Amino acid sequence: MFIAGLALGAFVAAVSAQTMTGQFDCEPAGGFTLCQNLWGKAAGVGSQSSTLVGFEGNTVSWFTNWTWANGPNNVKSYANVLSTAAQGVQLSAIKSAPTAWSWQYDAKSQGIRADVSYDIWFGKAASGQPASSASSYEIMIWLSGLGGIQPVGSQITTATPIAGHTWNLWKGPNANWQVLSFVSSTGDITDFNVDLKAFFDYLVSSQGVASTQFVQAIQTGTEAFTGSANLFIKNFTVSINQ
Repeated sequence: MFIAGLALGAFVAAVSAQTMTGQFDCEPAGGFTLCQNLWGKAAGVGSQSSTLVGFEGNTVSWFTNWTWANGPNNVKSYANVLSTAAQGVQLSAIKSAPTAWSWQYDAKSQGIRADVSYDIWFGKAASGQPASSASSYEIMIWLSGLGGIQPVGSQITTATPIAGHTWNLWKGPNANWQVLSFVSSTGDITDFNVDLKAFFDYLVSSQGVASTQFVQAIQTGTEAFTGSANLFIKNFTVSINQ
């Protein structure tokens, strides 16, 4: 598997050319799109930049630096990559959805409030923008949640085993969609290698999600609340097999 530190010299030009600072800046990154998405910046003060390190095949590496203050319970940003290939497939047609994500905080302040998470969108149609009128469900998978932050809604399960890990599941409404958030019950998972189909199957069998729903988008990144951090995504990959 491609690791960002390997063959770094090949990406020096890309790094200098593709550091983003604007609120909604995006850049193509092979089979992904890297976006700043500082959608909640008005709730605090601070700044954030995101940089593409490189990509190879269906794997991408990037990092984001941020400092945010005020509004401790408000998300300031969701710097993320969105897969441009793993989308548009009905849940009932998915045979597997392998993913691997290796990440680390190169630096972080004390008292940081942030999560590192998947943001997966389901809808009744094969296509649709995340967080839009086309969204039926927002499925989050928190590999890290620091500073006492909580997902939307309330906790409905404790230490539920899925895909070799245990999760506390939270559920609640947001706009016109339902949010279901799997939060690691054992702390940070910095090397994650699973089949997302295990989560999809659980949602269909135990949470009333219809198998006719489509995976409209798979994003991964970090929701920043307050503090400062340098988050390095060493490598990330995802695919959907029918």
